[in-house]
Amino acid sequence: MQVIACIKQVPDTTQVQIDPKTNTLVRDGIPFIVNPYDTHALEECLRLKDRYGFKVTAVSMGPPNAEAALRKALSLGADRAILVSDRVFGGADTLATSNVLTAAIRKLAEDEEVGIVFCGKQTIDGDTAQVGPGIATRMELEQLTLVDKIVELDIESKKLIVRRKLEGRYETVQTVLPAMITVVREINRPRYPTVPMRLHSKEAQVEMWSNEVLQLDVNKIGLKGSPTWVSKIFSPQRDKGEMIGTGISDPKDVASLLLDKMISKDIITV
Repeated sequence: MQVIACIKQVPDTTQVQIDPKTNTLVRDGIPFIVNPYDTHALEECLRLKDRYGFKVTAVSMGPPNAEAALRKALSLGADRAILVSDRVFGGADTLATSNVLTAAIRKLAEDEEVGIVFCGKQTIDGDTAQVGPGIATRMELEQLTLVDKIVELDIESKKLIVRRKLEGRYETVQTVLPAMITVVREINRPRYPTVPMRLHSKEAQVEMWSNEVLQLDVNKIGLKGSPTWVSKIFSPQRDKGEMIGTGISDPKDVASLLLDKMISKDIITV
């Protein structure tokens, strides 16, 4: 049985800049990283490998330079890496992306049974949290989102119990394999690659799958298969700050003035 980690290479959002003329991201010189949530998804796959002997396959859809993200997965212990890359996949929204990734996972399932598909809860460049559930829906997998702990996994009965981290509470749920899990940061602490594994990853094979391999309808992938698109991106305009008193000599008056301003801007109501 294999477990699959869906990972994505994303721009480092701490260094993203926007072109004021075109309102598009400036990609030149911007470093790319593995989506942080996906590193936790991969780590959970590796922990299941350590405990149960599962085969770990890392899958990513993206341009050729996304190979770097998959080599990192190999350096951490993934057994196989698949880069799904083709110009016809470009411009995909979450619907088209989940379509392509589903096709790739189904193809992997032809070689070996897929027990669990892991995704990060969301990506830091899109924040939609839709790709994982999209894969689950298309593949008719049991869907477990926002998981922060795998409580129990019984391979023989294929029973799976996880804990979900919700707002202000936790929820423990039980299902059966195969399943799709999206994870939150709290589920684990990702490991670091060893020197031998780093060296191994440089020589290891990253398989490239184009649409010639997946044979998907071009009208259902990429830009053509995306019912949503970004028409404009811009930096939010911020009002200039205002200094209200010193807060030292007249704290009560300053607090009263601040309260009045917040009420006038509908920030709070009384």
